[in-house]
Amino acid sequence: MTDMLASFYPWTKALHIISVITWMAGLFYLPRLFVYHTEQVAADSETDQLFQTMERKLLRYIMNPSMIAVWIFGLMLVFTPGIVDWSDIWPYTKTFGVLGMTWFHHWLALRFKDFKAGQNTLTGRRYRMMNELPTVFLLVIVFSVVVKF
Repeated sequence: MTDMLASFYPWTKALHIISVITWMAGLFYLPRLFVYHTEQVAADSETDQLFQTMERKLLRYIMNPSMIAVWIFGLMLVFTPGIVDWSDIWPYTKTFGVLGMTWFHHWLALRFKDFKAGQNTLTGRRYRMMNELPTVFLLVIVFSVVVKF
């Protein structure tokens, strides 16, 4: 099994990077949709339904599959021989970043359910602030992998 993972390493790495890019796009865009939804859309309006449709499709058809792919290809990379040196600190800091991104993804999914139920209580300002969180996790992940601190 490990020989097969090693032979597919360039493909696995490429697919992992593509999955990360698409996941990050959603993690940056969905909170921005929530800002506009909160600040400019009346509940139970036609526009409210339009925003819910956009948010649902972004979450279900782009973000969820991308997150799953990130985890699958990431774990394949972890189990590829010679890729991760567990005596270094960087695998642990990267894991922290990925777990943080995953938590944020699920937090966004819960906020979508609030909109769907007509129970959103957060402000546009709060969504703007939360929109910075994936950037922090992104910095931790990229510096962990590239600089290997």
